[in-house]
Amino acid sequence: MEFFAWCMMAAGLGMGLGSFGTGIGQGLAIKSACEGVARNPGASGKILTTMMIGLAMIESLAIYVFVVAMIILFANPFTEEVIKLLAK
Repeated sequence: MEFFAWCMMAAGLGMGLGSFGTGIGQGLAIKSACEGVARNPGASGKILTTMMIGLAMIESLAIYVFVVAMIILFANPFTEEVIKLLAK
């Protein structure tokens, strides 16, 4: 059972670190976009478009982390081997 506990710890830690990193990245992107619009309001359309594309790219990293965490928890390829080893 120790293997499955470690899987849960890895998934939780991965989600925490992934969410922390993407949260900081999104905050910095929005901060920079607001500063850019404040300096040049005429370029707000281009800045907004670029910011939205960047936020989508950053958010995709969080989704990748979530998918990997779900694979670790529910579709782990080593589960059968570990159960065989524990049965011995």
